[in-house]
Amino acid sequence: MVDIPQDNIIASVRYWLSQTVIGYNFCPFARREFVKNTIDYRVSSSNSIEPALYDLVDELQKLDQKSAVETCLIILPQGFESFDDYLDLVDYSNQLLDRLEYTGVYQIATFHPDYCFDGLDKDDPANYTNRSPYPILHILREVSLEKALENYDEPESIPDNNVKLAREKGITAFTDILKRSLKTKPE
Repeated sequence: MVDIPQDNIIASVRYWLSQTVIGYNFCPFARREFVKNTIDYRVSSSNSIEPALYDLVDELQKLDQKSAVETCLIILPQGFESFDDYLDLVDYSNQLLDRLEYTGVYQIATFHPDYCFDGLDKDDPANYTNRSPYPILHILREVSLEKALENYDEPESIPDNNVKLAREKGITAFTDILKRSLKTKPE
């Protein structure tokens, strides 16, 4: 495990969520769960694909058993620093969801410090909509997402609006938040 205490890692991710995802409203549904404290934060000690997939199964089972937990962030502070290695994990994770017949029940959103959308330059500010202090697998309940989307005008516009806002704000706004997030201590 990296030499950073788990509480500090979670504090970093919470800061990033509050300042970026919620602060810029990249996910219009995140604030509610953040405020209600229905997000499960799991700092994984896994540093390769197979043990990380076991962590994923554990979290899926936890979501099955605990309806009060709305969503889960599996934070991977070691072993997935390479974006390509992380993308391999994402592919295997989605295959596992399908194999365990969780497709349509849960979905995985992806965040990484070096996130780069296909076809974009790595320095495009749009990438910061999915850049986080650590690699993260975010497990979402599909039924909750569908309910939230029902109450949102033009949900298909969310990605384009996020890209536009990220480009307006520029890289510095996001890199500053990421730097501060890594210095954040638990409350």
